[in-house]
Amino acid sequence: MTEKLTQLDSPLLAHIHKDATGLYNGITGNKEWATEIRRLAAARDAVILAHNYELPEIQDIADYTGDSLALSRIAAKDPHSTIVFCGVHFMAETAKILSPDKRVLIPDARAGCSLANSITAEELAAWKADYPDAIVVSYVNTTAVVKALTDICCTSSNAVDVVKSIPADQEILFCPDQFLGAHVKRETGRDNIHIWMGECHIHAGINGDVLAATARQHPDSDLYIHPECGCTTSALYLAQEGVVPQKHVKILSTGGMLEEAEEAEKRGDQENVLVATEIGMLHQLKAAAPDVTFTPINPHAACPFMKMITPAALLRCLTLGEDEIHLDKDTIDAAYRPVERMISIGHTPAAR
Repeated sequence: MTEKLTQLDSPLLAHIHKDATGLYNGITGNKEWATEIRRLAAARDAVILAHNYELPEIQDIADYTGDSLALSRIAAKDPHSTIVFCGVHFMAETAKILSPDKRVLIPDARAGCSLANSITAEELAAWKADYPDAIVVSYVNTTAVVKALTDICCTSSNAVDVVKSIPADQEILFCPDQFLGAHVKRETGRDNIHIWMGECHIHAGINGDVLAATARQHPDSDLYIHPECGCTTSALYLAQEGVVPQKHVKILSTGGMLEEAEEAEKRGDQENVLVATEIGMLHQLKAAAPDVTFTPINPHAACPFMKMITPAALLRCLTLGEDEIHLDKDTIDAAYRPVERMISIGHTPAAR
C-alpha cells in the first residue's frame, strides 16, 4: 500500500505536543483516551498489538500483547487490514514481512533498538564472506535487511532448538546477541558457533553484580532470567556455588515467563520471584499471577525506545495514519524465508 492515509478527526489531537525529550505527549492514558483509541482503531480497521515491554496503558488498550514474533503471527491471521504495532521498529518490520498485503503502522518510527542496530546488513555480508560455508542464524531482533541475508531466524524461546536442527558439523554464524549466543552455545555444547558481539544495552545492564546482590537478599526466590541479559552466566554460577538452588534459575523468553507465572498462580504460590528483563514485563506478570510478588533485578531497566510509544503517540498514529512501515518486495521475500523456517521449529509462546 502506497497511498497516504487520510486524516481522521479527534478532539484530543490538539493536545499532542513534543516534550523536551522529543516524545509525543500531552495526553493521559485515561478512560476518555481509551474510548477514543477504540473509535479510531475501528475507523482504521486496525488491530492494535503491544509488546510486553510497553507502558501499562498501551498494553491494556491493545487487542493482543506478547513478544514480537507471537504478535506478528497473530497479525498475519487477524482479519483487520491495518496493523498498529506498539513496539520498536524491527518488530513492525517483522509484522510487515509476515503480512505484506496489510498496512503496518508504528506509533513512532524513531523507536529503534540497540540490539537490532548492533549489526548492519553490510557487516553481516562481510562476516559471511569470511565464513562462506557457514549457516547464518539471526535472532528475530534484527532489521529486515539483516533477515534477508539470514538462513534461519530464531527467538529467545526456540534459539536452542533452531541450532539443534542444524547438522552438528555445520559451522554457524549467530547474531547479533552475544548473551543469547552464549546461552545457545552452552546448551548445545557446540564449539563451531561464531557469535557476533552485539547486545541490548538495557539487558546488558542487568549484570552479574546486580543479580548476585539481589539473589543473596532473596535466596529462596525463583529467578526468571531473559537470555539477553548479561547476568545469565552469573545466575548459573550462583546455582553451582549453592547461593541459589539450581531449580530456581529459569532462563526464559518473555512469553515463557508468562507461562511460568501462570503455572505459579495455579499452584497457589505466594512467594517472591526475581525478574531479570525490561521492567515493562512486570505488568503482564502481575496480571498473570496476582498472588505472586515480582521483583525486578534492576528496577531501572526501562527501554527508552519502548517507552516512546506513549498514549499521545498512539493517538497521533491512528488519527494521522502515521508512521507506516515500507519494505520493498525483494527484501520481504528474502526475509520471509528465514522467519518462516523459524516458526516451524520449537515452541513459541502465544500472544494474549
